[in-house]
Amino acid sequence: MKKQGAGNRDQGVERTRTVARKRPVSAGPTASVEAAVAKITSARLAAFEILKLVGENKGHSDELLHSARVDALSPEDRNLTTALVMGVLRWQIALDARVRGLLQRPEQRLAEPVAIALRMGAFQLLHLERIPAHAALSESVELCRAAGEPHATGMVNAVLRKLAAAQKPGVRIHESVAAFAERLGHPRWLVERWVAAYGRDAALKICEADQQEPAEGGMFVERGDDWPVMDDGSRLVAEIAAAAMPEAKRVWDCCAAPGGKTLVLAKRLGGASLVASDVSAKRLAQTEGRLRRYAYAERVGFAVADAADAKGVAGEFDLILCDVPCSGTGTMASNPEIRHRLKVEEFARQAERQRAILKGALKRLTPGGRLVYSTCSLEAEECEGVVDAVVAGGGIVRVPVDGVMTELAESGVLSGEMRSAVRGGALRTLPGVHDGDGFFAVILERA
Repeated sequence: MKKQGAGNRDQGVERTRTVARKRPVSAGPTASVEAAVAKITSARLAAFEILKLVGENKGHSDELLHSARVDALSPEDRNLTTALVMGVLRWQIALDARVRGLLQRPEQRLAEPVAIALRMGAFQLLHLERIPAHAALSESVELCRAAGEPHATGMVNAVLRKLAAAQKPGVRIHESVAAFAERLGHPRWLVERWVAAYGRDAALKICEADQQEPAEGGMFVERGDDWPVMDDGSRLVAEIAAAAMPEAKRVWDCCAAPGGKTLVLAKRLGGASLVASDVSAKRLAQTEGRLRRYAYAERVGFAVADAADAKGVAGEFDLILCDVPCSGTGTMASNPEIRHRLKVEEFARQAERQRAILKGALKRLTPGGRLVYSTCSLEAEECEGVVDAVVAGGGIVRVPVDGVMTELAESGVLSGEMRSAVRGGALRTLPGVHDGDGFFAVILERA
């Protein structure tokens, strides 16, 4: 792996200084941060820093991987940095389990910089065949030293040498849920929920899909040209919304950022005026910048507004897309850190906010108008539970999504039928079972 020039190396030294712990003079002499950094490629330095920030909840992997510090790397180093960050986050639970079994005291709690260095080394040894073992091992040791943990270098060296020499685990004839959850880097409690909701085979496919880099699916016939680049699951939600009310004149995408679904609505509903709103002014500005690159989006207006009260949005709408913020458990292939941050209590907190948004949006729906409520969550509390609670108030009826899905297939929008993605009259896509991320969507109509 080629190293960057002196300029990039100096930047790496400065960044690493900020995360290194101060050692007391009494701790004795150690190699300096500068000497350790000199032995580490810029790609691994950048990946180490990003993983540390993600672990401290100081950034999201996608944003950090598109930051100026990563853009300054060579294309080869950017690719390696991305592979290391995303790979470690996807496989962290499995990597920690392998490392734990090689420690002299498996119960010991490692300092976070040491744990990250071990994960990076283990991931390279187990999953990146083109990386020489000596490079993965030696630079993981130097990462510990550069982060102010020189006392751990011997242990890191020994553990990674054992891992490099160990045979790969054999394939079990039958795995328990706990075993495949760990093997595929997922929290056991979350996988057990999926087994209860969707069955063991589907839960296994979800876990396997979450460990792969998102690939362009084949759900849609029309691609390229002036179509927005987006996940197939996200696009399917927007296609369902457009097909649910093709004659709509006023359309509101009430949680619009980052704007891909708004673009699909604008392209499909040529006779409608559209309003895209979001509670975040920053995200809405980014959305507007994205949409302005498409000529067919010139009819889209923008408003900073909380969809729960929508004071910044005027009037009523024939069609509303209500794609609410959620836990994102259907998107863990592209957002792997979700599995490390998520707690079961999050579902109830999200559901409370989602109910407020859905109630607020429904107030702006004209009689006979339709609203599509959607999430990228696999959890019932954020999906069926929210809809059941809001619809119970009366005045709103459910429209089965089956007919719209059939229409999309027969009109040539979808490349094939998707009957397995319909569950109880609602859309339910599952990673690994269907193309794209996991989404839920239901069509509601004002009586």
